[in-house]
Amino acid sequence: MDRRELLIAGLSLPLAALASPLRASPLSLLLDPGMQTAAGAADTVFRAETVPALARALAARAFQPPASDLPDALRGIAYDEYRDIRFDPSHSLWRGEGRPFQAQFFHRGFLHAQRVEVHEVVAGIARPVAYSPDLFSFGGAAKPPDDADLGFAGFRLHAPINRPDYFDEVCAFLGASYFRAVGRGQRYGLSARGLALGTADPAGEEFPVFKAFWLERPAPGAAQTRVHALMDSPSAAAAFAFVIHPGSDTVFEVSMRLYPRVDLARAGIAPLTSMFQFDAGDRVGIDDYRAAVHDSDGLAVLNGAGEQLWRPLRNPASVQESLFLDRQPRGFGLMQRKRAFNDFGDSEARYDLRPSAWVEPQGDWGEGAVHLFELPTADEYQDNIVAFWRPRKPLVAGREHRFDYRLHWCDRHPWNPSLARVDATRVGAVVPAARLPTADAGAAARRFVIDLGGGRLQDAVAAPGPRAEVQASAGRVANVVAQPGAVAGTWRIAFELDPGSEPVIELRARLLGADGSPLSETWLYRWTA
Repeated sequence: MDRRELLIAGLSLPLAALASPLRASPLSLLLDPGMQTAAGAADTVFRAETVPALARALAARAFQPPASDLPDALRGIAYDEYRDIRFDPSHSLWRGEGRPFQAQFFHRGFLHAQRVEVHEVVAGIARPVAYSPDLFSFGGAAKPPDDADLGFAGFRLHAPINRPDYFDEVCAFLGASYFRAVGRGQRYGLSARGLALGTADPAGEEFPVFKAFWLERPAPGAAQTRVHALMDSPSAAAAFAFVIHPGSDTVFEVSMRLYPRVDLARAGIAPLTSMFQFDAGDRVGIDDYRAAVHDSDGLAVLNGAGEQLWRPLRNPASVQESLFLDRQPRGFGLMQRKRAFNDFGDSEARYDLRPSAWVEPQGDWGEGAVHLFELPTADEYQDNIVAFWRPRKPLVAGREHRFDYRLHWCDRHPWNPSLARVDATRVGAVVPAARLPTADAGAAARRFVIDLGGGRLQDAVAAPGPRAEVQASAGRVANVVAQPGAVAGTWRIAFELDPGSEPVIELRARLLGADGSPLSETWLYRWTA
């Protein structure tokens, strides 16, 4: 875990809670007494409805912030000391059992003061995972007493996705309802969350927390493993089931059952959180040797009408919110399309190896909108991009609301292969600096260059050339050009925008064939003065 990964998870940490196998779990108070086993309160019967029942019971009660008591020696440690607290892999759950997964745990401390309950489920019986200081090496941090019962802050799963003889870290759940994952050959980048509430709200955002997990023991030879999570917050409780399939693309099958305490008008479903500082489309004020710095470079949407949208990300001067209205969305995600080392030139961060995350809704999600929030950032250490689905109607209190989806941690996302994709967006001043002929005074003209590749563009070279369709909500577009790129099978759209005195302009562009049918996805862009 690097410094940025830890700080981002901790910036919004609120709550959490846990139990030891040596005492009753606080959650046992919510269970049906018939679910207790002969072994006592530490062991409970676990069924498919166990976590939803707990979530419904929590939602029927007033929210109680979980305790976060922790010795000062751990709460007050610095980042470097906390990073030195390492789980001993020899104590990994399921190690040496011939199973395709192993679980390791994060210690509490620093920004991660709250404890979460972690249970192992075997043959329908859930038992808390025992904490001991001997599971960890503490480096420069003070080791707790041997009889301390401090519990865990989260966990991570390992599996042999890169080579058969080594268990690589596949995913981690740490901090609020944050989790992240990688596919084969990738490094951690953007994160997902269980639920977003009040994102960018002036009154402050609410951060729900996963307060308990149940890890089902995987069978030998299994290609997937199952994790259950209980989420709680002042406004809602929820039950999650994750079926995790590691591989070249790591896929989470996610089932969420949400129980609001209050009507939720600003809920974000399947939220993704990422970082974008700059690239060739947004380098104003940048003095950096690298060509780009970001975990994601665009929002991709496949809407219910089958239109593919690509919205390049920006690092704005002020908070920007964009809505993409839809019904029955087919998919959306924050994508990292640049995949060459020289696209970034950073040998340490290796942004070229960061995953994309693609949300594929299952079932009827109804009407709503994909929301994109872009926040200003001065560095690469804070996530400033959030995307999620928001239903059109508020989620009513006292009811169950279900959202199922597949979450792909991947290089590329699945959609219409016949359409060309936007490979790069470049923006700069018109040279020499000038204004296009117009009656309005205002900002100087800007030149946009959009590179596209793939799909049927290879065939378009021999056929009548594609034409560019460029539209602007305001201002004036001029000098629109569509021409073959330097690489076979690629094309370039170029145009100039005179914004005049407009403060905000929405742009839209795509390549069309001779018959007017789209040859590329639709490029969207918000220009701001």
